[in-house]
Amino acid sequence: MVSEGAAWLGIDLGTQGVRALLVTVDGRVLGSGSAPLSGRREGVRHEQDPGRWWEAVCLAARAALKGGHGVRGVAVCGTSGTVLLTDPAGRPLSPGLMYDDGRAAREAARLREAGVAVQDTWALPKARWLIDAYGPGRVTHQPDVITARLVGHGVPTDSSHALKTAYDVERDAWPEGTGVPPDLLPDVVRPGTALGEVTPSAAEATGIPAGTPVIAGMTDGCAAQIASGALREGAWNSVLGTTLVLKGACAVPVRDDTGVVYNHRAPDGSWLPGGASSVGAGALGARFPDADPAALDAGAAAYEPSNALAYPLVSPGERFPFRAPDATPLLLGEPVSDADHWAALLQGVALTERLCLDYLHSLGAPLTGPLAFTGGGARSAYWNQLRADVLGRPARVPEQTEPALGMAALAALATGAAPALADVTDRMVRIRTVVEPRPDRTARFAEPYARLLDALEARGWLPAPVAAHGRGRLDPDTSQS
Repeated sequence: MVSEGAAWLGIDLGTQGVRALLVTVDGRVLGSGSAPLSGRREGVRHEQDPGRWWEAVCLAARAALKGGHGVRGVAVCGTSGTVLLTDPAGRPLSPGLMYDDGRAAREAARLREAGVAVQDTWALPKARWLIDAYGPGRVTHQPDVITARLVGHGVPTDSSHALKTAYDVERDAWPEGTGVPPDLLPDVVRPGTALGEVTPSAAEATGIPAGTPVIAGMTDGCAAQIASGALREGAWNSVLGTTLVLKGACAVPVRDDTGVVYNHRAPDGSWLPGGASSVGAGALGARFPDADPAALDAGAAAYEPSNALAYPLVSPGERFPFRAPDATPLLLGEPVSDADHWAALLQGVALTERLCLDYLHSLGAPLTGPLAFTGGGARSAYWNQLRADVLGRPARVPEQTEPALGMAALAALATGAAPALADVTDRMVRIRTVVEPRPDRTARFAEPYARLLDALEARGWLPAPVAAHGRGRLDPDTSQS
């Protein structure tokens, strides 16, 4: 029986910062904390200092726990595909190569030639690049650095983060042909597995009480999906942060021979298919670094649709809804003002989101359940309405749109709060609002969507059958089927 005041700590290692939430089983947030992170970008390179991850976790966790509440368990999520090398105790031996670091393209091509389905920015090719550059070291995923510090020894990784290191989640085994010596690959456990307890020294640094169970987490995309409550068959969550991630729930994997869509394994053994795009809100900050988002949102309402058509990639190359390592940001046409340009970027993300759902539909993925919006982009009421209009379907916006809440829910499951994760989230996830699409606005964006399909296909990025499938779903009657 879970006591009324019981709470769990979720920690999210994001691209731009660490976020911690202390949450009760009925969804009350008792404490929150955050700390910034920065990285080094140069061309296709994007890395961070793993030491800063721990420093930021300490700051964020202390802030979340300053109210003196108890903690029943803690779980950590990180950016999918971020990898580094460590010693056996989990101490870093290299920088962390971030989720969109593209310097291992040659290694990825060799893996594909050998029959291993990876994308250029996945963790496995980057692990091979790191071993060549830094020498042998244990292949480690971002959250494992933190959980190892919390429990005081090296830890197994979770199968969710291991997925982009080519771990076979159906067979629960590392495949042949990774090119990484087996003794450098980590042991793997199912998300929700207990890894140990917080040590006294880690408790002093973080404020998390010594003896608190530390639970194996999931990627930030899966964590945000948990936070949205999209865990029952046919439900989907769209995570709009620096980039865009779509995750759904189904009983069987969604098969995609191109590897664009991949399937995580839920703690109960069901499947969480989805993909991660390089389009997202990061394009807004790159173009308007000192913007007032609320003011530009208000101005953007006058440009529906915009005078320009954007495919707002955050970094070179696209991963979902198509694989195009040579893709670059597009801006077709001339915005007449900053507000118009802002509108083009917002609409470009929404149109890409529609293409992602159309691609999933082409693969036979179930889309009939509810859709949720989470991530930093879901803080914008205007953007939420625009996205619902472009997609032509309603969207639920939870009160808390943070992946950290998803990790609190996973920690609650692992420490006995409920028999199934969906049962935990039914209680823990609170829906703030449901955004209904406006059919007249949906119709306005049919022509820009068709033009975007044409532009992406003409550049050789979007396969012709996928473009044709998208055009075939321009009829509003098909938008939710």
